[in-house]
Amino acid sequence: MIKEYCGLIGVYGHLEAARMAYFGLYALQHRGQESAGITTWDGGRIREQRGMGLVADVFNERHLGRELKGEVAMGHLRYSTTGASLLRNAQPFVVHFRDQHLAIGHNGNLVNTVQLRQELEAEGSLFHTSMDSEIFMHLIAKSMNGCTVEEAIIEACQKVRGAYCFLLQANNKLIGVRDPRGFRPLVLGRVGSTYVLASETCALDLLEAEYLREVAPGEMVVIENGKLTSWQLGPKVERKSCVFELIYFARPDSVVFGENVYLRRKHMGCVLAQEAPVEADFCMPFPDSGVYAAVGYAQEAQLPYENAMIRNHYVGRTFIQPSQDMRDFGVRIKLNPVKEMIKDKRIIIVEDSIVRGTTIRTRVKKLRELGAKELHMRVSCPPIRYPCYYGIDFSSKGELIAANHSVEDIAKFIGLDSLHFLSVPGLLRAVEADDGYCLACFQGSYSVRPGQGCGKLSLEG
Repeated sequence: MIKEYCGLIGVYGHLEAARMAYFGLYALQHRGQESAGITTWDGGRIREQRGMGLVADVFNERHLGRELKGEVAMGHLRYSTTGASLLRNAQPFVVHFRDQHLAIGHNGNLVNTVQLRQELEAEGSLFHTSMDSEIFMHLIAKSMNGCTVEEAIIEACQKVRGAYCFLLQANNKLIGVRDPRGFRPLVLGRVGSTYVLASETCALDLLEAEYLREVAPGEMVVIENGKLTSWQLGPKVERKSCVFELIYFARPDSVVFGENVYLRRKHMGCVLAQEAPVEADFCMPFPDSGVYAAVGYAQEAQLPYENAMIRNHYVGRTFIQPSQDMRDFGVRIKLNPVKEMIKDKRIIIVEDSIVRGTTIRTRVKKLRELGAKELHMRVSCPPIRYPCYYGIDFSSKGELIAANHSVEDIAKFIGLDSLHFLSVPGLLRAVEADDGYCLACFQGSYSVRPGQGCGKLSLEG
């Protein structure tokens, strides 16, 4: 399983801004489950509530109805790519500097954090967390001598490298910033006179907000006194949006980078069927990964689509982990096959990705034990051969199965009769825009060179 990174929501000009942010976070819960936080501006100070766990665990009616007052709110969901999973690293991160009350939420990963932190500490800066977001706050503070907060943010952006979408509260201002390459998504919407900034349009849909547009790569939007202004961080550079948003991360009902996620995933399955047809009795996914690509594959191949593996939706974070001698139990409790569907059948399994292959191997083994005649796997993205330094938890190259093994060897390891990954040209045919996407995890071509600060990212699944 590939872990999500972070989700952002910002609300400006609503009497129940905190409640709006709360529901926005609910829509974005898939982007991070470690911690959640909301900050509001009440006219004199920033109020905050942060906690570990899911949105429903962190907030209650007391927070939303009485404590988080104000018409400007910002929310954050976290899956850590930099910094440990601790409450002090939960966001939004709040500081006070002179007459400014500042809060920040970050989605992405900076690649020069070690160098920046060492420079700041040498100049006397004190750090309270291990987040790269705090580094950005120190850079803003350094630049605020004689500058407006907007100018200070732009100056800080000139010093950081990597992938970032920032939401900031600066007193009564709500500010959204997107890195020049546009790695991460950030969208702008409006409901009545209320502006909404969010990582995905599914949050706008829940709030019944009209989708206005993307925040452009290299753009900063500032909302103050009900008006929105746009600033440019610097000269335009080549866009490199993360294609894994369309393959895996984003909710299928979202529009990301101007593309309908549901339709793009179906089209990936269609192209897969064109690239690697095989005779079979039916096509199935391992829920919930690969579901929409499997629909596309089945339609293109004119095969039945079956849900022959059923997911248990009630396995949460509090599930007691099995002991070492029951290590397969954690996999089995999440998915269970419909036994009568499997015996003597030729089956095509559609997956969205393979990272290490260990979880998939366990599931395929179970299908073999139930008497499957043939098992063919089709994967709706190319082989992941290189680590990601921009916020996805693809770990070191040594832990990526496709970096060290041929497709034939991977098929043998998993226990498949055949295996095919979507080609890079096929992937680009499946999306509406055939350029402007980051393909570094497939091809090793990094548009922002990894440097100091690219710590090892965790890997699971």
